[in-house]
Amino acid sequence: MQRRRLALGAAALLLPPALMVTLGREPAPGLPSPPAARAGTPPPATPPRVPVRVMALGDSITGSPGCWRALLWRRLPGVDFVGTRSARRCGFAHDGRNEGHSGFLATDVAARELLPDWLSATHPDVVMMHLGTNDVWRNRPVAAILTAFTTLVAQMRASNPRMRILVAQILPMDPAGCGACGRRVAALNAAVPGWAASLATAGSPITVVDQWSGFDTATDTPDGVHPNRAGDRKIAVRWYPALLAAVSRPPARPARTSRPGPPSG
Repeated sequence: MQRRRLALGAAALLLPPALMVTLGREPAPGLPSPPAARAGTPPPATPPRVPVRVMALGDSITGSPGCWRALLWRRLPGVDFVGTRSARRCGFAHDGRNEGHSGFLATDVAARELLPDWLSATHPDVVMMHLGTNDVWRNRPVAAILTAFTTLVAQMRASNPRMRILVAQILPMDPAGCGACGRRVAALNAAVPGWAASLATAGSPITVVDQWSGFDTATDTPDGVHPNRAGDRKIAVRWYPALLAAVSRPPARPARTSRPGPPSG
């Protein structure tokens, strides 16, 4: 996938002012340093005393190569990205473990009970989920996708009752051969906030992260679906405030227990 270099400032101009935040480790190669902090700008991230374990859960947008994760890691000291998938090349060394499985549908991940084994292998404190793109492509109903999300949330909380969960309103889509995908994405994203509010608890909050608005499939992807370099930067900027808030709380890890029985499917 070809990637064009684009300054972070240019990408941030397309985002609401509240999301134009300063990202915190040293800049990645090729990424200019952020401007000096202004009044109201969050201070640089402070490393937590205990590394917070973060699982990035998704499909190829997350894992192939998912260089937005590398940009986040460079700016969040003390975060330990976890997953059963290894890092892909992003031009610089980073903690690239993840749970991004190319081609996977949320409905299939839930139905096949894949997530519990991934959770038991990695024990995350935070899950950040961008799933649903392949469901939309396969024309799965919104209700079925949200039912799958509900199953995944229950599995996360079975692993850790105090799991902090970030759920993306997914990137827009305009691929060749799927003229209805854009409309289907909009319908799913419109339903996500109400779904999240119905399941969020004080002990295990669900934060909705808007990855949809301000993302341009014409300039931020090579194919109408997968992010290029400019798209990766926009994705990182959108995740950052919610992820920073989630990792700023010390992890509350339950006693680790094995999940009884083999997974179905």
